[in-house]
Amino acid sequence: MPEKSDIVIKSGVMYFLTLIVAIAIIVRIIIIQTDDGLKEKGNETNIRVTTVEANRGDVLAQDGRVLASSVPYYNIFIDTKTISDELWNKDISGLSTNLARILGVRSANEWRQVLEKARKEGKRYMSIAKRVDYDTMMRLKQSPIFNQGQNRGGFIAEVENRRVLMNGDLAARTIGYVNEQSDLSVGIEGAFNDYMKGSDGIVVKQRLTGGDWITIDEAGSVPSVNGDDVITTIDIDLQDVAAQALRNQLITHNADHGCAVVMEVSTGDIRAIVNLSRGSNGNYTESYNYAIGASTEPGSTFKLPVLMAALEDGLIDTAEIIDTKNGVVTYYNKAVRDSKAGGYGKITVKQVFEKSSNVGTSLIITNCYKDNPQAFVNRLYSFGLNEKNGISLAGEGEPIIRYPGDKLWSGLSLPQMSYGYEVQMTPLQILTFYNAVANDGKMMKPRFVSAISRNGKVIKQFPSEVIKDRIASTETINKAKSMMEGVVERGTGTNLRAADYKIAGKTGTAQIANDNKGYKTTSRMLYQASFVGYFPADKPLYSCIVVVSAPSNGVYYGNVVAGSVFKEISDKLYATHFYKDQQHDQVNYAVAPAGGYVDDVNTVLKKISAKYNKVQESDWVTTSFANDTVTLSPVSLVSECVPDVRGMTLRDAIYLLESSGYRVRYSGRGRVRKQSPAQGSKFYTGQIVSIELGV
Repeated sequence: MPEKSDIVIKSGVMYFLTLIVAIAIIVRIIIIQTDDGLKEKGNETNIRVTTVEANRGDVLAQDGRVLASSVPYYNIFIDTKTISDELWNKDISGLSTNLARILGVRSANEWRQVLEKARKEGKRYMSIAKRVDYDTMMRLKQSPIFNQGQNRGGFIAEVENRRVLMNGDLAARTIGYVNEQSDLSVGIEGAFNDYMKGSDGIVVKQRLTGGDWITIDEAGSVPSVNGDDVITTIDIDLQDVAAQALRNQLITHNADHGCAVVMEVSTGDIRAIVNLSRGSNGNYTESYNYAIGASTEPGSTFKLPVLMAALEDGLIDTAEIIDTKNGVVTYYNKAVRDSKAGGYGKITVKQVFEKSSNVGTSLIITNCYKDNPQAFVNRLYSFGLNEKNGISLAGEGEPIIRYPGDKLWSGLSLPQMSYGYEVQMTPLQILTFYNAVANDGKMMKPRFVSAISRNGKVIKQFPSEVIKDRIASTETINKAKSMMEGVVERGTGTNLRAADYKIAGKTGTAQIANDNKGYKTTSRMLYQASFVGYFPADKPLYSCIVVVSAPSNGVYYGNVVAGSVFKEISDKLYATHFYKDQQHDQVNYAVAPAGGYVDDVNTVLKKISAKYNKVQESDWVTTSFANDTVTLSPVSLVSECVPDVRGMTLRDAIYLLESSGYRVRYSGRGRVRKQSPAQGSKFYTGQIVSIELGV
């Protein structure tokens, strides 16, 4: 009986303890269910919200080629605690060797020491490499240990998009950038940021048993919306020509900085805009947009609106004689001189402009407006010279044209203004005026962006805008054109004469202030050389301005320093845009069959009984035709380099590019005529290659 009593007692105790545990569990469940803090803690542990960054839109040239794009880079980390001892001991040597070979910052032995130390310390987020490209990331991912993924191999790759200029620093300052940390934005990127930035999305993820995370589609996930592309007016080929021509002149004349702008006359489209300044290392780079933002005294290029004012007011005629005497005239003890010793004597108003006579111009303006200077300035204002162009990009400099009665107006103001002093304008504002003369008096607003596109389709257009329908009468415009043609034919710009076409324009050489030291320092005078005009003179299609600041090798005249850059640009434009059959970089598609897969090309050539050379060990070829023979050239497939798909059909081009890891954007019909980036260019896997088709 005592044994039975002990059993009953023990059973009762066990039952009682079980009951207490059950009650405790129930109470705990109730607490968890009703305590918001504990629920949030559970959610934090098992639910997370991740931002999905939107892809920023591309900046495109006028033909669709990519100027700026977002390229994915990867930050690589290792979680040493997820790796088993067996895997670690087996493959740590192989991982260390691969890291040394791929990254090269440490030897294999050094990598092993660093990794062993991190594992000993239990690090779960040790940095391996920062901002590596896609190919490097994939090579790292295939290394021993890392090839087991994140949960077993500790491999963590976090993507980070970086903005890349696809053509180096070409038009870099005009393309611009957006710095979200400092709210600083410039250029096209800044002006059109609302279109390009897109909108980030969010993804809600839940952790499963074992540590994996899955997306919960119905729990508030929001997809990201990629930004739109901006189609600019820039011709990247012309941009390259202008940049190289300007850079060479800056180097030759050891200048401080310079700019060059090419505008399409009828539309105001900016086809090229170059801004180069010398850095501390002596190299010239795009660091400031002088063409848009730098208001300076323009010098003799301002003589065109000055003389047009007197012509429009009916106070002079181009055939009128002006006595410049010995080339010196004095106003309030201020001597104004011509560059020619002894002066030009008696010359016509037209010759005053052609020879850029400061004496002649100042005599004309003071004689015409000395009793009514307000009329002179009012006429300049009527040309729109006192107003900004109102361009879409931020940072346009303020034009300054003083008015009689202003604080700084003096008896010297009229003669000084006549040859481009006591006024300030940006190079683009001067060009806009000259472009209006070329356009028969219609002043166009400079246009940098023509459209916004989404997934290759235009969703918004920015048409050309007219600032003024007519700046002056037809008679005045025609006389102005004749004077500008005379500058190149007989005046200060004879070195710009071309055999096949005519240039019209004006040279300019101005002294410039050296900070707060005035126009002259103890060592030397500082100058600004410029040339602005248009071509062909008989039917203007393009206008252009070139400004070079502070040339210091003894040559500073506008016709030499700036005019030669203008001539190089205009020659290239004339050769490539007016005589397209002279283009040397186009494949002859008229008689050669399309390039593509070599077996297909060979089949076509055999069927038409064509003479052709055979290509060994190449699956893909391009074609060209010369001397009755079709030449097949192998397409080189090099990692990270864009293959040559020119001359191929769309089907073959897309297949080859996508097989090489690129995305494709195309326009037109027929065969591939152009591609961007160019063949052989180093490009990043996963990025867009633009191709243009034509018949």
